[in-house]
Amino acid sequence: MSDLKTQFDEAVNYIQNAEGDFQPSNEMKLEFYALYKQATEGDVSGKRPGMMDFVARAKFDAWDKLKGTSSEEAMQQYIDKLNSLK
Repeated sequence: MSDLKTQFDEAVNYIQNAEGDFQPSNEMKLEFYALYKQATEGDVSGKRPGMMDFVARAKFDAWDKLKGTSSEEAMQQYIDKLNSLK
């Protein structure tokens, strides 16, 4: 397993199990979600959710903004974003 993948997995684990001092805002959670999806699944696919499904639509739009970003670049951005918050 590459060093980047290991660091990414550790960062994901940290975010998923965050307690106490680290409480990201909803906007930050959305950014982490989009970076995670781009890193693990690639570009967004499927239809954009309807306007009454606010959460799904926000997630789709955040992920869509990263279209064309490589998996490795998304992993690095995820790690860098977390490190800047610590």
